[in-house]
Amino acid sequence: MADTLDIIFAMPHPDDIEITCGGTIAKFVQQGHRVGIVHLTDGEPTPLGTPEERAQELAEAAKILGVAHVEVLGLPNRVLMDGPEARFRLATVFRRFRPRVVVGLIGRTPGASPDHYQGQLIVEAARFYSQLTKWDDKFDGTKPHRIDWLWYRPTGITAEPLQFHSTFVVDTSDTHETKLKAIQAYRTQFPPERFERLSHMLRASDAMEGARCGFRYGELFALPHALPLPDGLGHFINLKAPMGPPSMAPQGQG
Repeated sequence: MADTLDIIFAMPHPDDIEITCGGTIAKFVQQGHRVGIVHLTDGEPTPLGTPEERAQELAEAAKILGVAHVEVLGLPNRVLMDGPEARFRLATVFRRFRPRVVVGLIGRTPGASPDHYQGQLIVEAARFYSQLTKWDDKFDGTKPHRIDWLWYRPTGITAEPLQFHSTFVVDTSDTHETKLKAIQAYRTQFPPERFERLSHMLRASDAMEGARCGFRYGELFALPHALPLPDGLGHFINLKAPMGPPSMAPQGQG
C-alpha cells in the first residue's frame, strides 16, 4: 500500500491549486502534515508551452511547496465532465492514499474555464464513492475509505455570490511568498507581465481574506455543514481575537 496522506487538494488544472491554496499547502507542510496534490488534467493544450514543459513546471511547483505526492489524473482538459469514469479514477486515488481531508474548488466560472465547476462535482462524488463497499473492482481493487472532511476553496470569479454554513481562514502570512514562487514556476502560463498582474491580485485578495481574522495574509475555506466545536468555549479562549482592518476597530478608543 502506498504511504498515506493527511490531506489531498484536487483541482482541474496545473496552477489552480497553487493559485488558490498555495499558502495553505506550504503552511501544512511546514507544520509536518503529509500533503498531496492531484491535477485532474494536464492543462494542455494551452497557447504557450508543451505538455512536457507543463509537466516540468508542475513538478517544480510541487517541490517548492514541499508536498509528499503530486500526480496528474489524465482526464481531458477543456472538456472535463463529471461522470462515472472520472469519479472512479479520483476515488481510486483517495482510496489508495486514505486522506482525512480532501479539498476542491467551488463555484461556476463562466468567464473562465467550465472545467472548474465540473471539477467540483467530480471531487464531491469521488469523496462519496471512496467509502462504498462491494465495488472494489471499480477502484483497482483498493479498499473502501471514508474521508472525514470535505473543504471547499471558493473562487473569486464565481458567477453567483456563494453562501456557506461555515468558513474558516488559514493564516498564510509566513508562506505567502512561497505560494507566489510556486505559481511563478508555471513560466509558460505566467510570463512576467501576466505574473505581475496575478501576484498583485493575490496579494490583495489574500490580504483581505487574512484581515478578516487578523492575519497579514490568509486563505478562506468553506464547509458544506456547520463547523463542529466539541469544546466551543475552549476553542475561542485559546485563540487571539482578530483585530481586523482599521475600519473595523472597536469604537470609543480615541
